[in-house]
Amino acid sequence: MNILVCVKRVPDTGAKLVLTEDCRAVDTRRLGFTISPHEECAVEEAVQIIEREGGEGVVLTLGPREAEEQLRDSLARGMDRAILLEIEEEEWDPQRTSEAIADSVRREAESGHHYDLIMFGNESADSGDYQIGIRVAHALDLPCVTGIKGIDFHDDKLEARREIAAGWEVYEVPMPAVVTTKEGLNLPRFPSLRGTMGAKRKPLDQSSPQHSEGSLRLQRLMHPLDQGKEVEVLGEGPAAAPQVVEVLERLELLG
Repeated sequence: MNILVCVKRVPDTGAKLVLTEDCRAVDTRRLGFTISPHEECAVEEAVQIIEREGGEGVVLTLGPREAEEQLRDSLARGMDRAILLEIEEEEWDPQRTSEAIADSVRREAESGHHYDLIMFGNESADSGDYQIGIRVAHALDLPCVTGIKGIDFHDDKLEARREIAAGWEVYEVPMPAVVTTKEGLNLPRFPSLRGTMGAKRKPLDQSSPQHSEGSLRLQRLMHPLDQGKEVEVLGEGPAAAPQVVEVLERLELLG
């Protein structure tokens, strides 16, 4: 089984993100870089599938030359080959990004590299775009299941499971297919020293995608509102009982 995993170079997800003055980008001057946790799970799932089924695992990113670091990290985790679609600009909009990825998949097919499964993280950890996987699936006319936390295969069909409040949704689609994965699908492995050394010898193809003007325009980024918590001490022991009753009555009136 041949699997393509698409990742994105993003600021370290454990750091506090600060926006630039124009609120159009993340200030990365003091940040390290990684890939999104959802994408780490996609890489791990691809490696596990190939370990069981055989085949080739390819990791792809669109970004600056420095994104080779994230590709090499995925190679160290067990992927076989990497593709860097190198761009000079820091960010392309979702439309241009998905077009570049779809074009790369078509070129790979023309050279004899066909993918049974194309995987994305459910959304990026920086700008939170949910669009790329769906746009690529639409451009390639492939079925797509988003937000999955389980994958199985039955003959030439993919079974994808999505967790919901009431339990699980299960989808069965023909392959080739596109999926977007969520954190919790698996527990990603850490690159071993042997894997890191071996990643330096694995092939990494570089190309520059065709420049096209996107029709989407980023207006600004916004931090989500902090969800503060307040604690009100009603008292201690039996003396607090009247205050508890009063709070319950007030909540019932508000409800």
